[in-house]
Amino acid sequence: MITATAPGKVILFGEHAVVYGRPALAAPVTQLRARAVVEMGDGPEVRLVAPDLGRATTLAAARADNALAATARLMEQRAGRPLPPGLSLSVSSAIPIASGLGSGAAIAVAVIRALGDCFQLELSREEVSALAYEIERLHHGTPSGIDNTVIAFEQPVYFVRQQPANRIETFRPARPLRLVIADTGVRSATKVVVGDVRRRWEAERDRFEAIFDACGRLAEAGRAALAAGDLAAVGRLMDENHAQLVEMTVSSADLDHLAGAARAAGALGAKLSGAGRGGNLIALVDESGEAAVCDGLMAAGAARLFRSDVG
Repeated sequence: MITATAPGKVILFGEHAVVYGRPALAAPVTQLRARAVVEMGDGPEVRLVAPDLGRATTLAAARADNALAATARLMEQRAGRPLPPGLSLSVSSAIPIASGLGSGAAIAVAVIRALGDCFQLELSREEVSALAYEIERLHHGTPSGIDNTVIAFEQPVYFVRQQPANRIETFRPARPLRLVIADTGVRSATKVVVGDVRRRWEAERDRFEAIFDACGRLAEAGRAALAAGDLAAVGRLMDENHAQLVEMTVSSADLDHLAGAARAAGALGAKLSGAGRGGNLIALVDESGEAAVCDGLMAAGAARLFRSDVG
């Protein structure tokens, strides 16, 4: 039996704008992980099982848009040979689906690692990330590449989408970040939201370019504040980034309500994280105020809370 895991992720600064070449900062959520297990058994087929979703099929029968099958086929291409008959690949995840925490990329990275071991491939973090990006394209259409990057590297990253190669710099905050992640309970399809932002950008290019520029400046300022260990400044910048995302039309009444509740309860800052229009809000807290912020978020209607430490 071969087992591999991968973490979830949060975007600290710069979602959506990162698709248009502005910098973004992201961090892994190591407390939430996806898991892939490869086992050998009997039978003529390669079996694909996702117990969390109540789904099971064979690689031969799976449709082209089945992400698990697409990952298996991609790894067969990378290895230059097919998976052996009788192999069973199963995946499970503690990461909520369609919530901005990178569940799709995490499953892809876990499967790539497990099948890489099965094929006895020595894959670098960069190779794992590049392979997972191909699966992200299936999920999201035109992904920035930041999800697969931070999840494959399992470190906070500064990311700029550019040609011929993305700019990727890992970093460590001067002081650890204590985050409370509040789930709205509303699923959000990243592909749909990203596509809608693109249509709005095409219709109002000057306005959206100005918003993206502002988000890029906030990401740069956030990186400097993290390097200086100035958590109060990080929190203020998170609030400003959320305001830009509201202007971008990717927030929602639920997200805005939770952000206000977090700030009222003493959070240093709060913003949506991920595609928006549902999914999760992240709140930066200190140890003394964490319990009050958690209570405030639950009272405001959060479906569930997660904790994450960065750095």
